[in-house]
Amino acid sequence: MVSSADNRTHLLLLLSTFVIAVCGLVYELLAGTISSYLLGNSIYQFSIVIGLFVASMGIGSWLSRFIDRRLEDFFIAVQIAVGFIGGFSAVVLFFAFANLDNYTVFLVLISVVLGTLIGIEIPLVLRIIKSYSGLKLSVSNVFTADYIGALGASLLFPLVLVPQLGLLRTGLLFGLLNVLVAAIALYTFGGRLVNKVGMIIATLLVTAALGVGFVTAERLSSYFENRFYSGEIIYAQTTPYQRIVISRDQDVISMFINGALQFNTLDEYRYHEALVHPVMNLSRHHENVLVLGGGDGMAVREVLKYPKVKSVTLVDIDPAITRIFSNNELLKTVNDNALNDKRVNVLNRDAWKFIEAGKQLFDVIIVDLPDPNDIGLSKLYSRAFYADLVRRLSADGVIVTQATSPLYTREAFWCINHTLQAVPSPIELEGHLYTQPYHVYIPTFGEWGFVLASPRPVRWDGLEIDVQTRYLDEEALMTLTRFPRDMAELETGINTLQEHALAYYYERGWSRWYR
Repeated sequence: MVSSADNRTHLLLLLSTFVIAVCGLVYELLAGTISSYLLGNSIYQFSIVIGLFVASMGIGSWLSRFIDRRLEDFFIAVQIAVGFIGGFSAVVLFFAFANLDNYTVFLVLISVVLGTLIGIEIPLVLRIIKSYSGLKLSVSNVFTADYIGALGASLLFPLVLVPQLGLLRTGLLFGLLNVLVAAIALYTFGGRLVNKVGMIIATLLVTAALGVGFVTAERLSSYFENRFYSGEIIYAQTTPYQRIVISRDQDVISMFINGALQFNTLDEYRYHEALVHPVMNLSRHHENVLVLGGGDGMAVREVLKYPKVKSVTLVDIDPAITRIFSNNELLKTVNDNALNDKRVNVLNRDAWKFIEAGKQLFDVIIVDLPDPNDIGLSKLYSRAFYADLVRRLSADGVIVTQATSPLYTREAFWCINHTLQAVPSPIELEGHLYTQPYHVYIPTFGEWGFVLASPRPVRWDGLEIDVQTRYLDEEALMTLTRFPRDMAELETGINTLQEHALAYYYERGWSRWYR
């Protein structure tokens, strides 16, 4: 007959398994997220991290066969080690990126060591728990707790942990949870441990270290970000969608999303004038304008220069961006308080869902979305998405999209152009959209590209700008459509939801310049 003490131990071990599973997956998600944030190309980074973790877990499971005795001691030691290494993994990765030249070495080392230790955990739990219940029941219960724990981690990480705690505190918190499991095991197996005193000392030391790290995480985060960004950080927030950092260097303001520069007030006007004014003047009407992305309000600022504009609908998924650029006094001066104009309607919604669900037609559609550096963003540059955009376009309307760099990511730029050209025209039975690719030089970005598209031919020659600008005039306009040899058109595939050729072209282009 199984005693009540054995039942209690059995339940504690199952609870420990649940916590172990949650912690293990959180460390895996942390490594993938940090690498995507620092290096870009999220698909590649997560693939590498998952591959390293899973392979190392297999190694750990194999190594566990050589542990023949003192199972409880080894189990506690592994928990303490996982708590310490996993808890400080985010700190180490940020430090390696900010101060050292071998980030990848640390990523591989952390992934392999953590994966190996996590791989040792479950076989040890199974062998310990077997003495309190039958093998069949033990295997069933342990893997049930393990899989449910993994589900819990996958839901908590993006919805609660990262937005509320940030990356550093999330790692440190789950390190403490691993050490808590070690403390519970110390209490449960106290009489069977060979080195109980040593385990207690190690648990207390690691708990203290993780606790200090958790308390000082905000200062650590500020230290790392100050290493990444020049000037004073005036705003930093991790939202469910991205990490936003806004810095100021004297009178120059810059915004970064997931570490990538979005604008610099020294020259952002070149980008936004080139994005907005050609499409506003090529469209026969521009009373109703849709802006997708551009939550900073700078594209809207340029749109509102046209007195005939009656309404501007701005769709940006992240309320944190539109909120700060609507309310912060300093940032409102950058966009001329555009987001508080009575003609502007700000919607915090997913661009695809907004386009797919609505029926309102727009004279001008301006696509100011982030670069297509992963599949999630690549779909917003796909033939299917562009076809939906055309459905929301008025008969004489024109679309424009930012289209990455025709120099750094030449294939990606022309892929966007060719994808738009592949969209059927709503006014010609067998026709397709007409496009006009163009580019502008922006000092902080280099050469940057845009593509206009319309069911009717667009006539760039003779285009005039009749509003106040800092850069764009008729003479400058004539230079934008001329592409030198190293940016000239080349053959590419079409970006579809099935193949996502664009994300591949984009990554390949940047990797040629920045290895």
